[in-house]
Amino acid sequence: MVRAAPRQLALALAHDESFAREDFLAGASNADALKLVERWPDWPDRTLALVGPEGAGKSHLAAIWAEASGARRLSARALGETDLLHALATGALVVEDVADDDLNERALFHLVNLVREEEAHLLITSRAAPGRWTVALPDLASRARAIPAVTLTAPDDALLRAVLLKLFADRQLRVDESLISYLVTRIERSFAAAKAAVELLDHEALRLKRPVTRALAAEVLAPG
Repeated sequence: MVRAAPRQLALALAHDESFAREDFLAGASNADALKLVERWPDWPDRTLALVGPEGAGKSHLAAIWAEASGARRLSARALGETDLLHALATGALVVEDVADDDLNERALFHLVNLVREEEAHLLITSRAAPGRWTVALPDLASRARAIPAVTLTAPDDALLRAVLLKLFADRQLRVDESLISYLVTRIERSFAAAKAAVELLDHEALRLKRPVTRALAAEVLAPG
C-alpha cells in the first residue's frame, strides 16, 4: 500500500511583540513622547495623554512607563466595571484606547479626580487629544482640556526602515535592502501599515513556498 506524502501546510505562527524599552525604536516622530514618558515622575501634570493613530507606538510607550512606574493597565472600555481606587493601588495607572464615542464619562471623571486626591499618576492613550473629545459631561470636558497631551506623528523614512527591519527580524526573516526600499515607498507611512505588510508577505511566502523578496512584494502589494 502506497502512502500519500504528507502535505506541507503554511502555518500562521504567533509572533509575540516585545514592549521592552530596548525594543522601542525612537525617531523624530516619537522623540517628544518618549522623552516625556521617561521624565516621569517629573511631569507637567499628574495625568498625561499619548495621542496618535493606531500603530503609532502608544501602547509600547505605555508599557515602558508601566514597567518603570509599577502602573496597572486598563482598557477604557472597562472603566465602568472597575474598582478605580483599587486600580490606583500602586499609585500609577494606564488607561488605553480612550475614545469619546464609547466612553463612560462619569467613570473617567471620577478617575481623574481620584488621581489628584491619591497623588497618583495616570497615563491615557487615545487617537484624539483630550481637548478635542466630544463629551456631554461639562466637568469632564473641563478636566480633559487641561490634560497635557503629546502627539506621536507619522514615522520618517529612516524610522520606517528600522521598523520594517525589526519586524522581519522578529519573524526570523532575512531580507535585502531592495525590499525595504520598495516597501518604504509603497506602504502607508505608519507602524500599523508596516506590521500589516510584513505579516502579509510572511503569510504569502509560506503559502507559495517562496522567499520574501521585492519580486514577491511587487506581486502581493500590487494595486487592484
